[in-house]
Amino acid sequence: MTVHADYRLSQLDELEAESIHVFREVAAEFEKPALMFSGGKDSIVMLRLAEKAFFPAKIPFPVLQIDTGYDFPEVLACRDRWVNRLGVRLVVASVEEAMANGVVVDDGKTSRNRLQTGTLLNAIEEEGFTALFGGGRRDEEKARAKERVYSHRDEFGQWDPKNQRPELWSLYNGRIHAGEHMRIFPLSNWTELDIWHYLGQERIELPEIYFAHRRRVFERDGMLLTESDFNPLRPGETVQERTVRFRTVGDLTLTGCVESEAATIPDIIDEIAVARVTERGATWGDDRFSEAAMEDRKREGYF
Repeated sequence: MTVHADYRLSQLDELEAESIHVFREVAAEFEKPALMFSGGKDSIVMLRLAEKAFFPAKIPFPVLQIDTGYDFPEVLACRDRWVNRLGVRLVVASVEEAMANGVVVDDGKTSRNRLQTGTLLNAIEEEGFTALFGGGRRDEEKARAKERVYSHRDEFGQWDPKNQRPELWSLYNGRIHAGEHMRIFPLSNWTELDIWHYLGQERIELPEIYFAHRRRVFERDGMLLTESDFNPLRPGETVQERTVRFRTVGDLTLTGCVESEAATIPDIIDEIAVARVTERGATWGDDRFSEAAMEDRKREGYF
């Protein structure tokens, strides 16, 4: 008698299979999906999962980036390498162009990060997207944890956390009316540690700013920000060169780095395994306006 060993998928394999299932469901169900891409680790993992979901065919939807004009050059370079390798169509919606065209209003106080919302909603309307993949994870922030895998947005692009559809047995309700769309979160059940373990397992290329490097920084509101022409120093602020890395990427005027010697993925895994603050809580300035800052923006149509 032949005895077969008990076959079980690893945790990462289960997460990967669940995410790939979501990608295939959306591609089959929605007319014009797109993948929102910041160039950060989560959106890069989404691209890798989409690549696997449809291999050997090409990814059957475009990549959408909302460009603040303040993105890290290393992130844009990595984005271009991924897009060129996969042969996907890249749609760039520029905050600067949106301001010039009157789509959003620059009042001199609102950050470029917040102006991404109007820019995104305009791009959705112009391109006719009916579903958008986002890299949000439930461990990032409290408002993220309220959202389902399929997140309905009304004709104004707004999210109502009190009116969400049930998702029993991985069954998703993608019904929408004209003008509405869905936000899709294939990484909902992943954690930051899962992302890094997967990046290591798959040997995925990342922007080099995720790893320890020397950088000229200054301290503001308890964060280390990058020296830049976009970041004029305030009275009392001084620039120092330190060994740092980024846990998340975005608008460089708001995205802080952390002091770190972690230069490899195993080093980073060891570092965040003992961290008690999420990457957004530690290094994202726009989440510090209020306790409900993220939820307020998500209600308006933010990522």
